[in-house]
Amino acid sequence: MCEFNVILNDQIQMRDVIYAKKEENKVIVKDILGKTMEFAGCKIIEVDVPNARLILAQV
Repeated sequence: MCEFNVILNDQIQMRDVIYAKKEENKVIVKDILGKTMEFAGCKIIEVDVPNARLILAQV
């Protein structure tokens, strides 16, 4: 399985993320333990599988 680090503003915001969904003006992510975080006013700009990074940016 591939787990991602969620990065916003060049800082890791969450680790071990296995789920990401864009919903209107936010991104919802969930880690391997089921913990959920919402990033309001963000969009996914890059998914980097080899480096396990999911990069977000402010809208």
